Amino acid sequence: MNGNDNQYDPTTMFKEWIQKGGKAQMDFFKTFGDIMGHQGGRFNPADTLKDIVEKNTKTQADFMQNIGDFQTKAMNSWTKMSQSVPQFLSWGAFKTAVGSNGRISIPEAERDALKIGEGDLVQVIIVPIEKKRKQGVKK
Repeated sequence: MNGNDNQYDPTTMFKEWIQKGGKAQMDFFKTFGDIMGHQGGRFNPADTLKDIVEKNTKTQADFMQNIGDFQTKAMNSWTKMSQSVPQFLSWGAFKTAVGSNGRISIPEAERDALKIGEGDLVQVIIVPIEKKRKQGVKK
């Protein structure tokens, strides 16, 4: 005796395994379908799978659309910002005191940097920084 009396054929074993697996799946779906049929309707695993795939596909498409919309909005914001940079570079900020009759002066360095001269129209935004204290009044 050589101990090899129980020879097996891998091809035959694989076929049996596939057949048993397929039968087990069919039995499961039949049993599950019967259970679901008692729940108020006929259960069809293929329809259920199709429905899941369709919902998943729609969810993924919506997600990708949202990503695309976000990128478009970000690009539009960046474009708007980049268009305003040249205008921002033409602005100036400085401190000055209010003179007699409410007059203010633009210092020469700022006039030169902004390339503005006598008669040019400018817009002024006033932000009070500090009030002049009257002499003799303590805070």
